[in-house]
Amino acid sequence: MTVTKPHVLLLGEIRHAKAEWEALSDVATLSVCDSANREEFIKDLKGKYSDVVAVYRTFGSVAISGRFDAELLKEFPSSFKYICHNGAGYDQIDVAPCTERDIHISNCPSTVDDATADVNMFLILGALRNFNEAMVSLRKGNWNAGVPLSNDPEGKVLGILGMGGIGRALKKRAEAFGMTVQYYNRNELSTELAAGAKYVSFDELLATSDVLSLNLPLNPKTRHTINKEAFEKMKDGIVIVNTARGAVMDEAALVDALESGKVKNVGLDVFEAEPKIHPGLLSNEKVILLPHMGTLTYETQKKMEIQVLDNIRAALTTGKLNTIVPEQVSLQ
Repeated sequence: MTVTKPHVLLLGEIRHAKAEWEALSDVATLSVCDSANREEFIKDLKGKYSDVVAVYRTFGSVAISGRFDAELLKEFPSSFKYICHNGAGYDQIDVAPCTERDIHISNCPSTVDDATADVNMFLILGALRNFNEAMVSLRKGNWNAGVPLSNDPEGKVLGILGMGGIGRALKKRAEAFGMTVQYYNRNELSTELAAGAKYVSFDELLATSDVLSLNLPLNPKTRHTINKEAFEKMKDGIVIVNTARGAVMDEAALVDALESGKVKNVGLDVFEAEPKIHPGLLSNEKVILLPHMGTLTYETQKKMEIQVLDNIRAALTTGKLNTIVPEQVSLQ
């Protein structure tokens, strides 16, 4: 008697863990999505993908499928049970309609921490030390002429908005530079996890931080958490860095705050409509810009790919995901 293996569909590309992907064939039938766009993908869900059980999806695969929203989910077959996402942030997936259909979601919550925190610290140092203005001046042949004196990180108060794994990894790096760390979360961390960081209210974080780091996830409740009203509560001359998601901050309000002097310098790795960037940020030499480089190291990318594959294997062999998203913990 032939036993049919569950069908696993790859949406996007696996670049570094190809051997591990092929090894998954011992428990699954593997296929790679070749649909050209969302319309074709929906059509294929009625045909060659009509028995899919699990999907491995990458951040870039949104160009094929679009968001995993209620509209798309209703097109999936009844066999579909697991979305295994390659990334810490999963704002491209609408969790609520997945939960309603008992479709479980996993992400990569820990493998990204160190690489992202490294970029985070780079942006903090670069913004505090006016490195972007200095590099622009150098490339214009002016050496450091006209570049204003900068500030040391030592003794500055770093406010971390969202003290998850990345925020805690950032804390360790910032303390090595002599910074004092405070944070705001929806819930105060245990003494062990906080490791000496001071828990403050959201308003106190804004009012007392010299540097504000955005490390919160993007969802409908956190969109534009940092807006015009939030900027008004901040210290004059604050430095802001964002390695989370662009839309947790209102970019138009940020541009206004930069132009008014409320915000001194900024470091950004993420943007509201990336790869498009607000022209007011592109033209301002007080802003350090990176093209979403947070996890783009060979080591981290391979670890993330393997973590996704481990989630799929666990789901197919045990019925449980290793790193189910927090909103769905009660489902398994």
